Amino acid sequence: MAEAHSAVAFSFAITHEGFDINYDHEVLNLVLSSGVRSWKKRVARARNGIRNGVYPAHIQSLWLITAIALGLHFAGYQAPFNLTNKILVYLPSNTMNWQITACFLTALTVWLSICFTMRYTLKLLLMYKGWMYESRAPGSRVSLPTMLWVGVVRVLSSWNKPGLYSFQGSLPRLPLPSVHDTMTRYLRSVRPLLDDENYERMQGLANEFEQTIGKKLQRYLLLKSWTSTNYVSDWWEEYVYLRGRSPLCVNSNFYGTDAIFMNLTNVQSARAANVISLLLNFRRLIEHQELQPIMVQGMIPLCSWQYERTFNTVRVPGLETDRIVHYRDSNHIVVLHKGCYYKMLIYYKGRILRPCELQVQIKEILESKATPLEGEEQLAALTAWNRSKWAEARNTFFSYGPNHIALRTIESAAFVLSLDDEPFEFDLKRPELLDSFGKKLLHGNGYNRWFDKCFTVCVGNNGRVGFNAEHTWSDAAIASHMWENLIIDDIESDGYDETGNTKGIPEFTPPTPTRLHWDLKPCLPQIEEATICATKLINELDLRILVHQEYGKGFMKKCRLSPDAFIQMALQLAYYRDAGRFSLTYEASMTRLFREGRTETVRPCTIESSAWVKAMENPNTTNDERVELLKKACDRHQLGYQDAMCGKGIDRHLFCLYVVSKYLEVDSPFLNEVLSEPWRLSTSQTPHGQTPKMDLKKHPNCISAGGGFGPVADDGYGVSYIIAGENLIFFHISAKNTCPQTDVHRFSKNICQALADIRSMFEQHMKDHPKPAKSITNGVSK
Repeated sequence: MAEAHSAVAFSFAITHEGFDINYDHEVLNLVLSSGVRSWKKRVARARNGIRNGVYPAHIQSLWLITAIALGLHFAGYQAPFNLTNKILVYLPSNTMNWQITACFLTALTVWLSICFTMRYTLKLLLMYKGWMYESRAPGSRVSLPTMLWVGVVRVLSSWNKPGLYSFQGSLPRLPLPSVHDTMTRYLRSVRPLLDDENYERMQGLANEFEQTIGKKLQRYLLLKSWTSTNYVSDWWEEYVYLRGRSPLCVNSNFYGTDAIFMNLTNVQSARAANVISLLLNFRRLIEHQELQPIMVQGMIPLCSWQYERTFNTVRVPGLETDRIVHYRDSNHIVVLHKGCYYKMLIYYKGRILRPCELQVQIKEILESKATPLEGEEQLAALTAWNRSKWAEARNTFFSYGPNHIALRTIESAAFVLSLDDEPFEFDLKRPELLDSFGKKLLHGNGYNRWFDKCFTVCVGNNGRVGFNAEHTWSDAAIASHMWENLIIDDIESDGYDETGNTKGIPEFTPPTPTRLHWDLKPCLPQIEEATICATKLINELDLRILVHQEYGKGFMKKCRLSPDAFIQMALQLAYYRDAGRFSLTYEASMTRLFREGRTETVRPCTIESSAWVKAMENPNTTNDERVELLKKACDRHQLGYQDAMCGKGIDRHLFCLYVVSKYLEVDSPFLNEVLSEPWRLSTSQTPHGQTPKMDLKKHPNCISAGGGFGPVADDGYGVSYIIAGENLIFFHISAKNTCPQTDVHRFSKNICQALADIRSMFEQHMKDHPKPAKSITNGVSK
């Protein structure tokens, strides 16, 4: 128990000679500085809370209105509604001081009225979603209502520089669709998947549900939509994530890669140090609310609620349901290297350590001759285990003693850093290297990633980095924003010298990282079982990262099609050729136009997309017919995406109705069948360009390959893609190699062929229908 004694900073005892007080100056100073830092953060949070509460008004405008109120009163004029004199009646006297007090209270009343008027005006304006459906085709005109709306919103949203959470009080609630509208959309979405007989049966189930139990369930859901900030998000987090009992590894966690076309340094310790520093700077921006909220078209804010849990967060396993624990502050990270765990302080002597000081600490870990204790190297496999089994082991072996202290150190860390002993490689001529890169980030060896933690930063021994993130605390867009910000800052900060090490000289010797102490002998059987399960899970997964360089969004825009719709149609064609049938397809879209919004499902397999796919496989269909069918399919997909973003989706509404039915213990054959349908093709686009600092013209190689995830269904594919440039697309394709129907290499070839066929189709169409050249006469275009 030596580690327990070293943790005692103060001891007090009564002896026969009197009082005996022992204390450690250094530890007490750390405690004191931590307390001061905590109070500074509380004051900053209170100040930001006031600023966000009155946004879009300025706090400083209160003093202007106070000056006006004083001027009016002492010049003999009345304030609005004679407020000053009415307030004076209730004050003790009419002296100068009390008159000034009355003027201030009048100004405060007027100021708050103006603040809340501006705030709720903005909230009403943000409820309007007509702008989403405006045509973006060249030459199309924006409607007058949208033009007027844009003008007012632009003024209000740019009136004052917003903080990260300034718009939270102005964002509208997610609207609840009617049961009839959801049934109509659902039946339309499954039409290409069902034959006539099964479609008629499903129509009957849907109509029966709408006319009977659906009305009752909708009333309860309507009540929830009135009383909660978002009628979906809390249930989605609990029932989709926290109550899931499957291992997080592969099944839930996702990964992100480095900017693969550049290598800033080959020194592992230097890259790790700079990444830690940049991530801590990003944490500071979040804590101080200095990170600018993402604005669609520069004026429409997205919900920033998910950023709060980016750091200092862990998913704690439970026997029946897990829970998310977020720590208000953390002054350390945990580093995992060669099976050993280290606590590494990042805040010392009143400030965050600089990269050159962090590199000293990382070097100490890399050069350490320490060997892991028995069971320590495979310990993290517990986080890749069945959640109930991990919870049982945690309650039994990690609730007291050194194991409890060490586990709490990991769970309360800002994040986990894994220093790997192998390189993360990329070579266009050897695509298997990038596949291996992705697999190392998605699951590693099953026990060198702490899958419960908000995210684990992985650093290869060649200086390349990536991350593995837990999914409950946020959607991929938040982690993607953090990572994109890190990559561009890592380039622009120019933080490496000619030898590849960090620049600068340490001002002092940073604190030495300390080993975490464990007593793992009692739980060795559990660790061994978890390791076997994690290894089996990893061995069953195939991952292929496809680099498509033939064309990108440049050609898609030339075709006047949405790049996302373009790729989704290519995936539909590729899957049809791969499986010989259509399948229920999942595409994630965001609902962050609403407060606490997360995601909604877009169903890319539509009547229009299936008609186009069949036309592509029919040799009797003309090229012009195929082009027209593709345009219709893309338009339908775009409409479905817009509906999902505007709260008119299908699946979240049905999910919440299903949850209500379970609470009421009411059985619904329709909901049971709908919620059990497998998503054999699960897709997601990784957002790109979320930070305004991203300038590909200035830094053309500053392109991340995006990230990926495991397949949702055992007999399906998981496909993540990022449209990285005018001529570059990355596809991350995953599947189970235990399923004879799926093959990631075959599917990647089908994707390439589908994209090539679409390009050939449009090139032929452009050749057959050339645009008339503009003739210029005397400077006037005819």
